[in-house]
Amino acid sequence: MKTRAGDDTDWVAEFRPKRMPLLAMLAAVLILAVHVAVAASLRVEETGVNFRSWDQWAFVGMGVVVGGIVLLLTRPRLRVGPSGLAVRNVLFEKVIPWSQVVGVSFPAGKRWARIEMPGDEYVPVLAIQSLDKERAVDAMDRLRDLVAEHRA
Repeated sequence: MKTRAGDDTDWVAEFRPKRMPLLAMLAAVLILAVHVAVAASLRVEETGVNFRSWDQWAFVGMGVVVGGIVLLLTRPRLRVGPSGLAVRNVLFEKVIPWSQVVGVSFPAGKRWARIEMPGDEYVPVLAIQSLDKERAVDAMDRLRDLVAEHRA
């Protein structure tokens, strides 16, 4: 069921979210700014706790790590090709062959689309999100057409 995503380079279409990466970048910058501000204020006045410069740098480092984790939300992608659907949500990309794809759906009240598989299983697709509104509707229409074309 799993194949390497890099094996197939003939992708017909690619879908990515638009608003979530922008929000993730904004959140990462904000998180880092807050950590830097707090680190700078650690030694401003005497509080009875002995903060050293190493503590300040560690706090900035924590901001970099947390901001980097938030930036993982900029990675979601869905690619459609002859070998199937390649879904990359946050960390890893998984290629789902056409033989395993039952359909695609965007259930009411959910935040993102999903790929329906046999046995009531599904794979969430963070690349098509309700946050993108009309863009998500257009992406689902195109994706449904591509799925119907490749499954025929």
